[in-house]
Amino acid sequence: MVLAIHNSVCAAPTPESVVQGYSKLVYANYADSLNSAQQMQNAINAFLAAPSQAGLDAAKKAWLNAREYYGQTEAFRFYGGPIDDENGPEGQINAWPMDESYVDYVQGNQKAGFINNTQFNINREALIAENERGGEENIATGWHAIEFLLWGQDLNTDGPGNRPYTDYVPGKGLNAERRAAYLREITALLIHDLNTVQSAWAPNEADNFRAEFEQGGKESIRKILVGLGSLSRGELAGERLEVALFSQDQEDEHSCFSDNTHRDAVTNAQGILNVWTGTYKQADGAVLKVPSLAELVGAKSVDLAKRTTQQIQNSVNAASAIQAPFDREIIGGSNAAGPKRVKATIDSLVEQSVLLVESASAIGITRLTLTLP
Repeated sequence: MVLAIHNSVCAAPTPESVVQGYSKLVYANYADSLNSAQQMQNAINAFLAAPSQAGLDAAKKAWLNAREYYGQTEAFRFYGGPIDDENGPEGQINAWPMDESYVDYVQGNQKAGFINNTQFNINREALIAENERGGEENIATGWHAIEFLLWGQDLNTDGPGNRPYTDYVPGKGLNAERRAAYLREITALLIHDLNTVQSAWAPNEADNFRAEFEQGGKESIRKILVGLGSLSRGELAGERLEVALFSQDQEDEHSCFSDNTHRDAVTNAQGILNVWTGTYKQADGAVLKVPSLAELVGAKSVDLAKRTTQQIQNSVNAASAIQAPFDREIIGGSNAAGPKRVKATIDSLVEQSVLLVESASAIGITRLTLTLP
């Protein structure tokens, strides 16, 4: 009897059980992302009701906390899922880099942006219409627009932006009421979009994305691997780290206003590890464990599964070693300490993308089209 139990525990998962476990993990992560974003919304609304430095600091802290959970969800992208299919809201949620002057005043132009254009009507429909209109940097909504409205431009070499809370005090900040309305509106839109994505992964729904995805068998496994590989190589190693390291330009860093780019890299890398190992530490501290890709691959090649797990963990460790602020970490020659830390992370991510392709092949998936930089 004991032997039978032992065998059932050690049995390799089926592709169906891995897909179902993935869905459960995705839903849990989006739930934490939505809940933490709602906590941010509460902090922002409290600040806007009675602007103060303490209130602004609390709103910033809530933004940083919410990013910890959203960053991990980016492992669920790049295969035409509900976050980034042709109708998906990803561009409204997390588009970057941002031309600050598209939204609000910048150094040298106090009347820039929609906030200071009193002819522009601030409402959800108008903001959605203007997001990325006329250029990818014309970002009107999402995490980074909120970030800019909380921190302001990053004009400091050794720290984040320092927007005065008085920007939101009527009579002190130019167009303070419009700035407050804009921040309130794009925060509510972010909550709406996150709720939409989470609902697509809700359990026990007959006609949402999750229901269809869980019937996809090996094709759904392929999509999961495309997401991990594309985030590893094309997005995180490429767009978010390699481009910035090459240009050494602050404008190419992900969360430039808050100087939170180093944490973006860690949470993205952690999200990949979560999916690969079928493990997710939830906001309440509970650890969710589901059948994993690592176990599925391990049934075909123990060595490959172990090497891939170790490489993905190495990437998390390397990203964790990147020091803040990121815009100073990328400065210097190839032998400087900061660039070496960023390059080590890039190299580890590139290597893990190769191993993910090998892992896909080991379980019979050869058509793995990854997003490349």
